[in-house]
Amino acid sequence: MDANTDRETSRDETAVVVRRRRAPEHCGWCGRRLDHSGTVGRRRRYCGHSCRQRAYERRAAVQRSGLPEDAVVLSTSEIAMLQDRLFQVRCAAEDVATAAREGADAAELRDLADELARAAHELERLR
Repeated sequence: MDANTDRETSRDETAVVVRRRRAPEHCGWCGRRLDHSGTVGRRRRYCGHSCRQRAYERRAAVQRSGLPEDAVVLSTSEIAMLQDRLFQVRCAAEDVATAAREGADAAELRDLADELARAAHELERLR
């Protein structure tokens, strides 16, 4: 047997693989997808220096204000935008459900599901 093909994996190696899969895949500030290819060491949390700085400034402001560290502060316009995006996702989900109840063909359901996925993706990019 070739040592490279049938090598047993130790528990420590498995734990490292599991831990790395759970690492964030998006910038902790702006939400852009992070590229982890070719990196050694700890995974990046931010896409660049400016995002890391903005995150630091926000953490410092939260600490000065006395709010809990996990507090999320949104402006009135940000709340309105969030509500609009949630409404879009709900409407898209209702469209899929209605079309399925009414016997829509697979192509129409696929299109509606794609629209739902797009709306959910936009909502996911909250930052």
